[in-house]
Amino acid sequence: MSVAVTLGSALPVSAVPTAPASQARIDGWIEHALTVMKAHGIPGSKRAIKATIARESGGNVSATNLWDSNAKAGIPSKGLMQVIDPTFRAYHVNGTSWNIYDPIANIVAACNYAARRYGSIDNTVHRKNY
Repeated sequence: MSVAVTLGSALPVSAVPTAPASQARIDGWIEHALTVMKAHGIPGSKRAIKATIARESGGNVSATNLWDSNAKAGIPSKGLMQVIDPTFRAYHVNGTSWNIYDPIANIVAACNYAARRYGSIDNTVHRKNY
């Protein structure tokens, strides 16, 4: 069975919001990302992605961490899943946007990284009720 996937940017760069998105919008991005991930054999669950977004950015696609060790080294974490530029470039999935703030591209790259490093994004989430 083949999976038809429409890849690309979820938002034009000029439309990236600066406040947390609605839960419905976040759920839509996650569903889209899961479709892309499935097509590329990247494991992950909606629960783990949702928990990571809540913890890392609170749902703000424009979130940029300017205070942690990465930021102090000149490579701040960015976007929904708080990915640094080198990690985003290394784990970017073909067919998604190269804009680190694009929610689909950010989620998929972060999950691709987590899958290669930890087996799945699910293995990075503490066992809590999210």
